[in-house]
Amino acid sequence: MDGIHDLGGVDGFGAIKVERNEPVFHEDWEPLGYALGFLGMGLNWWTADQIRHAIERMEPRHYLSASYYERYLTGVASLYVEKGTVSQQQLEDLAGGRYPLALPATPGAQARTQEISYAVGETVLVTNTHFKGHCRMPRYVRGKQGIITHIAPPFPFAGSAGHGLEAKLEPTYHVRFQAKDLWSDAEENSSVVVDLWQSYLEKAP
Repeated sequence: MDGIHDLGGVDGFGAIKVERNEPVFHEDWEPLGYALGFLGMGLNWWTADQIRHAIERMEPRHYLSASYYERYLTGVASLYVEKGTVSQQQLEDLAGGRYPLALPATPGAQARTQEISYAVGETVLVTNTHFKGHCRMPRYVRGKQGIITHIAPPFPFAGSAGHGLEAKLEPTYHVRFQAKDLWSDAEENSSVVVDLWQSYLEKAP
């Protein structure tokens, strides 16, 4: 999904502020999203990718102003409303005010039908495809060439799993990109490794 969440390589957000000895949670409510998310997964109501897609579907201004745990809780609450377990009105009654949820779900994508495998050391090209649905391929590598460094075991294709569709098992590849090929002002001799599903890759010309 080409949304506000895909911020890799984007400038203008300032330096990352690191909190020394930062606790896992700052507020008592913050573990709630994880607890409710794993409860729904344990009941086979949704997958981890569906939670990710629900977070991606947040209204952009809400996404940028929310903390990490608020985003997670918003995504999970949206899934419970979409499941019919609770209503938005009930959430707002309990919260004592407005309770914004994710925008409606978008269509999912199927994995590529054609099987194209790759080998460690092979140069590959990332597809320059844009998705309305859930996608685990960052914008900054689309259309770029990289080298396979590792092949991971097959895993359900995220474009389908993020929408509750039957997901084809595909290997994922660790692809190393020269940072200079991604950003003109990158450090010399630096690289970035991105984990990509097989359907996101093509043979290099």
